[in-house]
Amino acid sequence: MSLGSKKNSGQHEADGAVLVLGGRSEIGLEIATRLAPGRTIVLAARRSGDLVAERQALLDAGASGVECVEFDADDLESHEDLLRSVVTTHGPVSVTILAFGILGDQARAERDARHAVAVVHTDYVAQINVLTHLATLLRAQGSGRIVVFSSVAGVRVRRANYVYGSAKAGLDGFASGLGDALHGSGVALMLVRPGFVIGRMTEGMSAAPMSSTPAQVADAVVRGLRRGSARVWVPGRLRPVFFVMRLLPQALWRRMPR
Repeated sequence: MSLGSKKNSGQHEADGAVLVLGGRSEIGLEIATRLAPGRTIVLAARRSGDLVAERQALLDAGASGVECVEFDADDLESHEDLLRSVVTTHGPVSVTILAFGILGDQARAERDARHAVAVVHTDYVAQINVLTHLATLLRAQGSGRIVVFSSVAGVRVRRANYVYGSAKAGLDGFASGLGDALHGSGVALMLVRPGFVIGRMTEGMSAAPMSSTPAQVADAVVRGLRRGSARVWVPGRLRPVFFVMRLLPQALWRRMPR
């Protein structure tokens, strides 16, 4: 199914606004750039007034308009009002991309409980809060696609990054269940499981095998949206690899690098 081939409540999905929660995210901006022509893009981030270059890049990519709004992922109480305002002002919102998150410092998290909780709060708790409010609003709208970023780190959690991986494992399970709950509502959730992504978040780290770039992840996401996919692995060959990885004995698995 192409992104604009199915009507929901009299609206073509390709006609609606695109909301990027995490307006500085390299992956989020790459996706928005590909979806920009003829659309309104809403970039939600802290210090939204500083998103001058990001806004101009999307206008140059053909967006009909770009609005930058304040969004603090860790301020749970603010989420509902923000999402309601975006839907009211720019609805129908056709695609919402949850592009916020932190990698954290695994070594620090093993010593510092506050840091471990901060990683899990942003990468799991905040995402659940956003998704629950968003699903309610989109159900009322009767249409919309939600893009959620899990990770292969959450498919089977490794000792090398178990704090981040545990948050992604929880998010993967929640998003999978929410996607099933949304079936038949006109709203669909696409769960994306990238491997190691070479970018700002992983700067200074050695790239893992089968790494990808933000542009490659964005290409896969847009293809998935056009096909109506429920699951997207990036790159796709990670899916059979992790099918095998799940079968490794724990004694071997705990030695696996990030």
